[in-house]
Amino acid sequence: MHLLEIGLEFRVFVGIVAMVLLFASFVAAMLIDQRRKIRYQQSVQALLEQKQQMLTEQNQVLEQKVTERTAQLRQQAEQLQQSLTELEATQQQLIQREKMASLGELTAGIAHEIQNPLNFINNFSELSIEMFAEAEGELQNGNTRNALEVITGLKGNLEKINYHGKRADNIVKGMLQHARTSTGQKEPVNLNELADECLRLSYHGLRAKDKMVNVQLKTIFDANLPPVKVVQEEISRVLINILNNAVYAVMQQKKKAPADYAPTVSITTSHKDKYAVVNINDNGTGIPAQVLDKIFQPFFTTKPTGEGTGLGLSMSYDIITKGHGGKLEVKSEEGQGSTFTILLPV
Repeated sequence: MHLLEIGLEFRVFVGIVAMVLLFASFVAAMLIDQRRKIRYQQSVQALLEQKQQMLTEQNQVLEQKVTERTAQLRQQAEQLQQSLTELEATQQQLIQREKMASLGELTAGIAHEIQNPLNFINNFSELSIEMFAEAEGELQNGNTRNALEVITGLKGNLEKINYHGKRADNIVKGMLQHARTSTGQKEPVNLNELADECLRLSYHGLRAKDKMVNVQLKTIFDANLPPVKVVQEEISRVLINILNNAVYAVMQQKKKAPADYAPTVSITTSHKDKYAVVNINDNGTGIPAQVLDKIFQPFFTTKPTGEGTGLGLSMSYDIITKGHGGKLEVKSEEGQGSTFTILLPV
């Protein structure tokens, strides 16, 4: 019995020792795991701090770059604004130069046009002086009937002098309207009369510069066309610009065309829907298809360097579309001619 008790106690002791060892192993494992967690957390914390430091440094670098780039952009913006201001000033100078060139051509045309009524006035004035002396002689001789006939003729001469004087006055007024700065005041205008006058002024103005200019002019006007409310001097400028280009185109075509080529510029008016329509047609060189969509862009020209500023058509486009709410269109075939169509609201 004693041995059995001893064996039992030994087994109990061994069990207790095993449990203690197991518990110790468990505790040791927990301690090791805890240390690992602490080291992991410390590593993660260190990485986070390192990452935060890197982000801070990167942010500082980015902020510096943004500041520098912002300063560069601000400087570039200021330079662009200055360039834009200079460009606008240059454009205004070119526009004014274009207006003055147009005025010079108009003045030459007016000089030719005004010569006709002045010739009539001078001729009828001289004739009237002779007739007055004749009537005075008849009265002194007692030939009252003959004197009255001469006086009747003299009256007719004075009426013609008055008519041609008013004609010269209208021509001068037209020149002044074209030369002055536009007031933007729209007034009812007989578009047929305006188109006819601009056609003659354009043609004779170009002939005054070059005697070789010889073009057939054709007009077909709609007699029922109602008055159109426009700024007359601006529409005159548009018509003369386009007509000048048309005459230039046919004269260029004449240089390379057969001998039987007849340079022709025609202007027609009509009434379509709510628009008064002016068509200016020529049988000149035409406009190449690849540049047709650029024809109304500022500073674009198909003329050789020095012969055009590229502002005439762009100014005309703005006057018609922005200034008058109309349309300016072009159709052209290279080597065959061009047709510019102006539509103005009635």
